[in-house]
Amino acid sequence: MNVRLILRKFRNFRDDQKGVIAIETVIMIPILIWGYIAMFTMFDTYRQYTTQQKAAYTISDLISRQVTPLDADFIDGSHELFMELSRSDVVPGVRVTVVKYDFINSEYAVIWSRTRGGMIGLQSQDVAEWTDRLPVLAQDDQIVIVETRSTFTPVFNIGLGVRNIGNFVFTRPRYATQVCYFDGFDETCDLPTAVPPEANDNEQA
Repeated sequence: MNVRLILRKFRNFRDDQKGVIAIETVIMIPILIWGYIAMFTMFDTYRQYTTQQKAAYTISDLISRQVTPLDADFIDGSHELFMELSRSDVVPGVRVTVVKYDFINSEYAVIWSRTRGGMIGLQSQDVAEWTDRLPVLAQDDQIVIVETRSTFTPVFNIGLGVRNIGNFVFTRPRYATQVCYFDGFDETCDLPTAVPPEANDNEQA
């Protein structure tokens, strides 16, 4: 077999387009399928983020409109409402906290904090320096904070992994200056007022 014959066969092989579409299909179909799956997964993840955020804002707005004291049943109902609105596959955590602002010392203090779904209640030392997370308020003004925690596992594994979704929403009371909590015995609306010390005879003079 001479060189010209070999070269001619190579040229024929190069120019032969039989089966090109089938080969391109075999190469492109898996890529297209993966692309559609990736787009669906990312859209579904983004949808879950926005759904939980809207649910947290709904709970916060609901609480801010209350003019009667909240109780354990109300917190339970808020937790169940969040689960219903967010359509979460797991039991989410919800924390409702009312804080008061000390304008003189630029500090926040917790009036009451209640949780559901495994979250831990806040103490005043936890929020005292939250000036980077909460707005500056007038002296003794109160604000309602609703925090939610949940996880979301994408339907398809494209490298996103399990996502931790958290929301932090604050709202001022709308129709009252305070949002109180009734624990079945006592009603908590504000921080305890310190009792002034008794003055002695010299000080009264």
